[in-house]
Amino acid sequence: MAATRTRNRLMDEQAAVTSLAALAQGMRLRIFRALVGAGPQGLTPGALAATLDVPGSTLSFHLKELMHAGLVSQERDGRNLIYRPSLERMNALMGYLTAHCCQATDGATCDVASPPGCTTC
Repeated sequence: MAATRTRNRLMDEQAAVTSLAALAQGMRLRIFRALVGAGPQGLTPGALAATLDVPGSTLSFHLKELMHAGLVSQERDGRNLIYRPSLERMNALMGYLTAHCCQATDGATCDVASPPGCTTC
């Protein structure tokens, strides 16, 4: 129960709504999934555009929305920009969504698992 309370402090309802709204668009969801797949090292806009076959202007628009929602961060590395997923924010959202899992049952526990092989999530 203490873990549930800790997870809830990481994200409130409005932050969850903002995150879910950002991910409720197909291209933004694909961008976020590509960044999560890349892990903490992130990707450059060029690598993202090539991977997703999306024009740079479209990519820029959607990355800005994901950054506004706190799901993606941007860092300059010399002449390159690096976009990284906020795994902490993603995990807080997952914690928020699963915080009340199985409370209406007869004591059964929910098995909320991380993706197979994920060591950074």
